[in-house]
Amino acid sequence: MNLRLRLTVLYGGLFLLAGVALLVVTYFLFTRQVGRRVAIISGTPSPGAPSLPSLESLDAQARELREAAATSLLTQGALALTAVALVAAALGWLVAGRALAPLRQVTETARRIAATAAPGGQARIALRGPEDEVKDLADAFDVMVERLDRSFDAQRRFVANASHELRTPLTLNRSVVEVAMHRRTASADVRELGSKLLRINARHERLIGGLLLLAKSETALTEHGPVDLAALVAHVTPPEVAQHLSEAATIGDALLLERLVHNLVENALRHNNEEGFIQVTTRCARGGRVELEVANSGPVIPPAEVPALFDPFHRRARVAAEGAGLGLSIVRSVAHAHGGEVTARAREEGGLVVVVSLPSG
Repeated sequence: MNLRLRLTVLYGGLFLLAGVALLVVTYFLFTRQVGRRVAIISGTPSPGAPSLPSLESLDAQARELREAAATSLLTQGALALTAVALVAAALGWLVAGRALAPLRQVTETARRIAATAAPGGQARIALRGPEDEVKDLADAFDVMVERLDRSFDAQRRFVANASHELRTPLTLNRSVVEVAMHRRTASADVRELGSKLLRINARHERLIGGLLLLAKSETALTEHGPVDLAALVAHVTPPEVAQHLSEAATIGDALLLERLVHNLVENALRHNNEEGFIQVTTRCARGGRVELEVANSGPVIPPAEVPALFDPFHRRARVAAEGAGLGLSIVRSVAHAHGGEVTARAREEGGLVVVVSLPSG
């Protein structure tokens, strides 16, 4: 039972109780007053005086009149009370709806913010009305969203700026190492050291590239266009990977969605067994959605550890040195930026099944 219905029942119930109490008091006072008048009209015979049939008849008629009036009062009063209670319930429903309208506006705004990639975006309540508790709540919500918006924007700008600034020295380091390795006088030890430094440098470059992409995917989309997930899978996935592709059209940024597919396939390849399998499926789902599913074999993953796989910088021990731990984080951010969701479940025999659900286009 929602709050509006509970308030309506409360209003109607209180009115009904007050009406019943009023009807009982009215009935008591009415019967008491009529009883007095009947006693006055019928009179009390003096001692030793003979009783008069006409007075007895008058007394009986008065009592019948009193009982009929009391019954009529109860019947008519109950009918009137029922009618008025229904009207009061209807008015209570309208009043409760009007009183709760600002709260619904708060809820809808919060849902819009949650459905967008940007934490705050331009969604604000901006409630107009008298200065009361509800307006104070709406204003406090707007202030909170504004501060969160500034905080997330500052965080994204910092990550993007830091990543850009770090790319230059890494590029310079790579160039210096390559030059030193390809000198004619370079010894075998120098070439071996150079190879190690290049691998470390490449890993740092992948990390910075992932941070840049993660920062971009967490902002509002600037490019929208029709994208077929099946075509992206066919373009990105190696031929040896099993593919079951059906047309799955959506709307979004083609480059970000291509990176989403690439990260999922790369993650499945990296964490697969030597003789395991990888299967990529695209399909149309219910509710106007399209789905991309990537399943693979691999080591057994405890179900409790599956949610942590989408955290930034989370790496599995076996391949900790091969990745930056941002692949699945980027997948989740890209999916959320497109109004989608990502779910994952561990296979009992080992491996993982990741499903990305996006709005159909």
